[in-house]
Amino acid sequence: MRTRQRASQLGLLLLASQVFQVGLDNIPPVTLAVLALNVYLYMFPAAPLMQACVSVQQAYWFNDWRRLVLSPLHHLDDWHLYFNMVSFLWKGIRLEQRLGGAWFVYLLSVFSLLTGLVYLVLEAALTQLTQDQSYSMTCAVGFSGVLFALKVLNNHYHPGGVTNVMGIPVSNQYASWVELVLIHITSPGTSFVGHLSGILVGLLYTSGPLKTIMKRCAEIVTSNGYNSRPGANYNSSGFSGYSGTGGGYSGYHQHAPDYTTNRSASYSGGLTEEEQLETAIRNSLNDGGQSSRRGAPPPYGFNLSDEARAEEIRWRRMRRFDS
Repeated sequence: MRTRQRASQLGLLLLASQVFQVGLDNIPPVTLAVLALNVYLYMFPAAPLMQACVSVQQAYWFNDWRRLVLSPLHHLDDWHLYFNMVSFLWKGIRLEQRLGGAWFVYLLSVFSLLTGLVYLVLEAALTQLTQDQSYSMTCAVGFSGVLFALKVLNNHYHPGGVTNVMGIPVSNQYASWVELVLIHITSPGTSFVGHLSGILVGLLYTSGPLKTIMKRCAEIVTSNGYNSRPGANYNSSGFSGYSGTGGGYSGYHQHAPDYTTNRSASYSGGLTEEEQLETAIRNSLNDGGQSSRRGAPPPYGFNLSDEARAEEIRWRRMRRFDS
């Protein structure tokens, strides 16, 4: 593993240039915060690299599980940080627009931890298969595994397109796999298993049970009384997320595929059952369990007047009494 070189910090300067070229107002808040956190921990690391990287030996044998949290947020040098953060910048903008800030935070947290766990499982399996202990001692650090998971997710949401991987046009369906092989060939010091772990985590979300499990976990939180005021505005066009100052970036708007104008659609905000669940999840995660503010619209995008609410409560009480 290379030691960090702090002589020129050209990578940091190029990263700053890239961020300002995109425009701070055009970067949604979660993406900007995660980028800033990675830069901060590069300049002021929470632990030395050899105490932040993750391996079977350090995490499992020595029971140092905090490395699962530290390893994605630390980088070898400024160029390692630059390439990872530029890649994250574009993926983050697109995915946070689509998923919303609260779910994107949730997604990044799960992807970061799960990528590390899958990496440990793969390295432990290689150790057993080859009887070579070096696999268990290989220590990985960096955000690349999470980026590969996000790449799988991004390609899932934009199917049928073509991605330019190192000058080679590749279908989005296979772009992650081609990039995995090419990076391993052109940059021998990179972690093939770490990148593969990210792809597998991404596939667990898009084609496996991970998305359902995450929704169930978030649903449990909302059903335990933490459901509260929405953290984003809803209008007839769909969910409106973060809006940057100066009109630079605004959350995307979408309709449900079966959007109608009937009475049931007006009460559900035109959202499908799955989208209503995601709306409630984002509302709860955005608010962190705080009580709803006066006049704030209830979850799922519908709103009733005080008189209608009172009438509904009276009707339910009468129905209970009659039964």
